[in-house]
Amino acid sequence: MRLIVDTSTKQVQVSKDPVEKKDQNGRQRTERDTGRPMWSTQVFVQDDDGGEVITITTAGERPNVRVGAFVSVSELEALPWATNGRNGVAFRAAAIKTIPAPAPTSK
Repeated sequence: MRLIVDTSTKQVQVSKDPVEKKDQNGRQRTERDTGRPMWSTQVFVQDDDGGEVITITTAGERPNVRVGAFVSVSELEALPWATNGRNGVAFRAAAIKTIPAPAPTSK
């Protein structure tokens, strides 16, 4: 089962430029099935309830995004994991693309 996260009602902003996702030997990781290079991009996700910083992994070309840019995230998938008594959630997406900044809202 895939756990797809709907980001359509959230603002997503890049908080750290994309970097190569490395293995334990310092080499860039690649997707098992395709051999495409993997990238990690840190973003700040915000909605009416607050915000959170997450790191999203993508495969293929390096995402063409910069710190501060608002972005759309395609097919964001949450991947729960547990290893050696530790657990968490990793995030993977099909693509991360720059979008225009949202219009300011008044409350």
